[in-house]
Amino acid sequence: MTETTDLTPLETMNASDSGLHTEERFWGTVTVLETGDRYRISRVEVKPGHRMKTQIHYHRSEHWIVVSGTAKIICGETESLLIQNQSSYVPVCTPHRLENPGVIPLVLIEVQNGEFLGDEDIIRLEEDDKEG
Repeated sequence: MTETTDLTPLETMNASDSGLHTEERFWGTVTVLETGDRYRISRVEVKPGHRMKTQIHYHRSEHWIVVSGTAKIICGETESLLIQNQSSYVPVCTPHRLENPGVIPLVLIEVQNGEFLGDEDIIRLEEDDKEG
């Protein structure tokens, strides 16, 4: 016996249909795609000309994979520009910031890995009205 199921195409699903949670930020959005005991996978979109605050984490590392757009990444003392299909690794205890210097939205996949992934492990290192 074969069982059939009607599937909803991803493009027609909204966050409430899929169980995904999207948070709006000054600089763009974060949608958590999957969470496990020691990892979290998110879709991050940064508006053109915007950036996140410089931050550090004591209990997690991050890996960013650019899906579309251009990412300016400051990781420790290193600054780099990444384009589609390129990635960057942010080790634990390393100051880092993500910017979109381009004119189209920057979309990336962020993989966080560590023993604690809560917001209490986000230490923001500078204050600037253009950051969020």
